[in-house]
Amino acid sequence: MKLLIREQDQAIRLSHLPSFLSSDWSIEAINHLDSDLWFRQLQTVDAVISMQWTDPGIPCDNLKLLQLPGAGLDALDLQTIPVHTSVCNVFEHEIPIAEFVIAAILQWVTHLNTLDRNMRQNNWSGSHLFGPTHEELYGKTIGILGYGHIGKEVAKRIKPFGVRVIGCGPREPASGEKPDTFYLIDQLDAVLGLSDFILVSTPLTEETEGLISKSEFKKMKNTAVIINVARGSIINEEALYRACKEKQIGGAVIDTWYQYPQDISEQIPPSRYNFNGLDNVIMSPHASTWTDSLIYRRTKLIAENLNRLARGEPLLNVVKHCAKIK
Repeated sequence: MKLLIREQDQAIRLSHLPSFLSSDWSIEAINHLDSDLWFRQLQTVDAVISMQWTDPGIPCDNLKLLQLPGAGLDALDLQTIPVHTSVCNVFEHEIPIAEFVIAAILQWVTHLNTLDRNMRQNNWSGSHLFGPTHEELYGKTIGILGYGHIGKEVAKRIKPFGVRVIGCGPREPASGEKPDTFYLIDQLDAVLGLSDFILVSTPLTEETEGLISKSEFKKMKNTAVIINVARGSIINEEALYRACKEKQIGGAVIDTWYQYPQDISEQIPPSRYNFNGLDNVIMSPHASTWTDSLIYRRTKLIAENLNRLARGEPLLNVVKHCAKIK
């Protein structure tokens, strides 16, 4: 069977894949930026691994599986995926993201990087001798917008610090780590007003795009910190910049952005606004998920789906089933 992958994924994201395949797969690695070549290959392969799908404008009669190497569906034009093609995703990202969120929050309250930088210059500012003091995480409240895989893992890890957890989403969680309090999404304003930290971990959909904008920032505490590990456009770009620049809120931890490079050599800013000029923002390059263990676990699950496809067995994590061909 034939598998199409992106050339840039072969070295890192899917480097373990051949060792996990127990079935006979021929792997074709193509530069996805060469859209003509990519679309031509789609006509002949049985499966493709990609986070993106746009209408190729040609029949893909053999394509049985579009396997996402991640969880998000926001880059898929679902209406143009062939009816005979199943779509599956993978999770596992909730573990490293939860650790990243905890690390960012601890950094925010302790100012550890500032203390380290000052101490290297023999500057004792922040010490018990001269102050100023820093904060504690104990007794704070975190509001988690999108109480799914990520939200539950963050809640599990942050509760032992003495933090109150408020979940917020379209429906109450049926399983997993329960929040101390849960609000439906139409009660978002209440969550914003109660939270010291606001974690955005909801999927990007038509309903959640621009979920946090100018009016929502006005509902937050002036010391609140918003953390985005979901998708950039869930938070209005200009409103976020203004809220941080004008100190309407305490600040932000931003891991997901508004502009992305297509190649490692492309040095582009992550936003139209000068976030790197703000002293109340922690910036990272969409790195919260990116660990060796994540890649290993995801690749193992992807390979399991490919092996199942080859054996004619039911697939895992199906988000779109193929139509039954009579």
